[in-house]
Amino acid sequence: MKKYKVALIPGDGIGSEVINEGVKVLKTIEQLDENLSFSFESFPWGCEYYLEKERMMDEDGIDKLKDFDAVYLGAVGYPGVPDHISLRDLLIRIRREFDLYVNLRPITLLNEGLTPFKDKKKEDIDFLVIRENSEGEYSGVGDWLYKGKPEEVVLQTGVFSRKGTERIIRYAYEEARKQNKSLTSVSKGNALNYSMVFWDEVFEEIGNEYPDVETSSYLVDAASLYFVSNPERFEIVVTSNLFGDILTDIGAGITGGLGLATGANINPEKNYPSMFEPVHGSAPDIAGQGIANPLAAIWSVSQMLDYFEEEGWGKVLLNTIVTILKETDRLTPDLGGTASTSEVGDYFVELLKNNI
Repeated sequence: MKKYKVALIPGDGIGSEVINEGVKVLKTIEQLDENLSFSFESFPWGCEYYLEKERMMDEDGIDKLKDFDAVYLGAVGYPGVPDHISLRDLLIRIRREFDLYVNLRPITLLNEGLTPFKDKKKEDIDFLVIRENSEGEYSGVGDWLYKGKPEEVVLQTGVFSRKGTERIIRYAYEEARKQNKSLTSVSKGNALNYSMVFWDEVFEEIGNEYPDVETSSYLVDAASLYFVSNPERFEIVVTSNLFGDILTDIGAGITGGLGLATGANINPEKNYPSMFEPVHGSAPDIAGQGIANPLAAIWSVSQMLDYFEEEGWGKVLLNTIVTILKETDRLTPDLGGTASTSEVGDYFVELLKNNI
């Protein structure tokens, strides 16, 4: 029997509501598959914890997480705690401490009725964004000089190491080769004359090792336009930390909204546990109402199972999401339904049991 230990960080806002449904799905899989076992331990880290302890997680939190096979994160951020603290001191800290340098965000139209486009089919919007996840614009390097004075100056420095840039681009080339798909690099070399020129050069250098992979390169402003006007251009996309963050929100907008947006933070070498999360945020405006959409959280469970090399179950979950999206009355209000968070989870489990 394969046994997996999963650390739960429900976090803030709707985090605990959606994570509960993902755990419900994993427990159902355990019942259906005698070869799989999941154990869970929950950690109360987040903004409420910060207001009490003046830190987002335990001082030895990273050490506590090291023994797990995966981290399942609900959401980070809530009014009362500055966003740069809540994000950097929990989510980004885990990403960096565990060297989760690959961020995988699928942009896949699972139901044609969910896109704002009238003329786009499922096959037109089906690509993967591979985002550099450990450095770049989110490195936190900079300074704030002469604060409060007329000559006040703020410096924010992006850090692009050869190691970091090469490994994410190489990962993307490998994925494109594996899937027999084209690879598009997104940068901004015409304006960022050091970091993005370097990125473009590394993309071209590594590309010489993959002559079988068809490639394109777009400036981020053009790519943003094409995400909306011609999403069928893209199959695999590789880009920097900041650009990947922004572009995938556009991707969510064209495929059904943030309630279906998921992300995997991966250490490919598996030296550390990888982390899986819905990327819709804590949604404080609807927290506690029981109407949050749990499908992104369940999709992130599918990504977790892929990471565990249980791709069969990962595909089953994704197919079940496709099935449930056909029944509007079974969905949460953001997708036009009237169901509660737990009702969606319960029905998902019912479908799972009936389809196996």
